Amino acid sequence: MRDLVVVVALAVLASFLIKTFLIQSFYIPSQSMENTLLGDPGHHDRILVDRLVPGAIPLQRGDVVVFEDPGGWLARDGAPAPARAPDPLQRLIGVVNPFGADSDDHLVKRVIGLPGDRVACCDARGRMSVNGTPIDEPYVHLPPGVTAVSQDRFDVVVPPGRLWVMGDNRDESADSRYNRDTPSKGFVPVGDVTGRAFVVSWPVSRWSWLSSHPTTFAEVPAPVAAR
Repeated sequence: MRDLVVVVALAVLASFLIKTFLIQSFYIPSQSMENTLLGDPGHHDRILVDRLVPGAIPLQRGDVVVFEDPGGWLARDGAPAPARAPDPLQRLIGVVNPFGADSDDHLVKRVIGLPGDRVACCDARGRMSVNGTPIDEPYVHLPPGVTAVSQDRFDVVVPPGRLWVMGDNRDESADSRYNRDTPSKGFVPVGDVTGRAFVVSWPVSRWSWLSSHPTTFAEVPAPVAAR
């Protein structure tokens, strides 16, 4: 009995440490990242999130990130409202289970602008630009006949400690563009980022690595203030 207790305690500790510092699993029921991530009813992708980002590993443009709602975003993104507070047993299971679906108060988007970046849309070809450099975005999902990567025009400079994020399914994503009237002004505090999504883990038919598409942002220069 003593050995069993020790084994269970070590397993709980290991699960807690994995979930807190290394890897956590999420599914996020939103269509805002299709076709990169499927979130329509009955087809929720499950993703693994690297929690070393952004603490030990810096964020990069193009990273797919999971973050806590900065305030007022969830209701606009098509995700269900946060569930009522779980009972103590459910909370315990959530703490020790690294594969729990902690999605009630999280969103998933792609990082387009880092602190200091100027992000604008759109040029004559319907492309966004970052720090004055137009980018081609192969991950963007647009309706037939639509060429501009955003129907909403904008020109913003990302404040220190903040991110500009957008969904890949641009016409179905209530992202930074449509949350400029919230307390966060459309920007996501870096401190609210839980981690970087790096793999679709379930269902098996959807298993794949999630790319940050480094070639898309390869020619983007550093912000003027950072040069």
